[in-house]
Amino acid sequence: MAVAESGTVEPEGDDVAFRTAAATGQAAAVVQRQGLAPSARGGADWSGFGSVVPVLAASPGAGASVVAAVLADALQLAGRRVLLVDTADPVRSGLASAARSDGPVFDGPHPAVRIRSSWRAHAVLARIETSLPIVTPGMVPPPQFFAAAARSVQATIVDIGHDPWRVAAHPLAGAGAWLRVGEPVPRPLLVCRASRPSLLHAEQVLARLESWNRAGTIVPPAQLVVLGARKWPAGVAGAAGRRTSALLQHAVFLPHDSSVALGGITAEVTPARLRDAAIPLLQHLRLLPGPAHSAGKSFSRKVIR
Repeated sequence: MAVAESGTVEPEGDDVAFRTAAATGQAAAVVQRQGLAPSARGGADWSGFGSVVPVLAASPGAGASVVAAVLADALQLAGRRVLLVDTADPVRSGLASAARSDGPVFDGPHPAVRIRSSWRAHAVLARIETSLPIVTPGMVPPPQFFAAAARSVQATIVDIGHDPWRVAAHPLAGAGAWLRVGEPVPRPLLVCRASRPSLLHAEQVLARLESWNRAGTIVPPAQLVVLGARKWPAGVAGAAGRRTSALLQHAVFLPHDSSVALGGITAEVTPARLRDAAIPLLQHLRLLPGPAHSAGKSFSRKVIR
């Protein structure tokens, strides 16, 4: 222990580190006990969230936050009531600047982990707020703690893409709980870049989720969204593995936008060219009216230019 000039005793650096680690571990343990148990039968009740669309990244930086914001904006501009959920550690969030001002705080699963509700135009943005220096994957509040911000929404878009490897390794603890089977059935998306490394990462995420899918506990991503491109560059699609190859035909491409690439997601509405490119996907998910798409028919080849 160190003695300050005032005569008070201050903890040494190691003591602070150990206390922080202990507080973080204790919070994570409390939070995980309040989720739906892996052995629970019947799945989750998603009725209070409308249509749930979890957005998972193939790797950090793939663009899950951008895709989540684009989908939320396209829906709210079409008159839908939308909840946008941000499950990231606040200091690492791609949606940190997505609202102009903070709204009310709702109780979370632990006194140090709460839910902040804000407005992104007419959509509600719900994200984690904590007094601890870090939010570990196990500290992400279970979905039911976001229900207070839902307010009879028609669709819930969930950005769970900030740590895909941990989510895929144990999806039922933390942000991956949004993949849990239930009614209505969630519709997960997997976001990647138009590159060989990103496709390889996407394959590994799907591989890690496979055992949970076979066990009937999660709904795996059945739709690939490619950010920052209009089509596959020559030779890239051939790098897809067995699982990713099944998603290539119906992949949706959201083109590169320099303003988003440089400034990220802000409180301003996402560019029209990105929203327009996402419309066929939202129609396919039956979140917006549009032409019916038969199974096996690609709807992704018409790319907005």
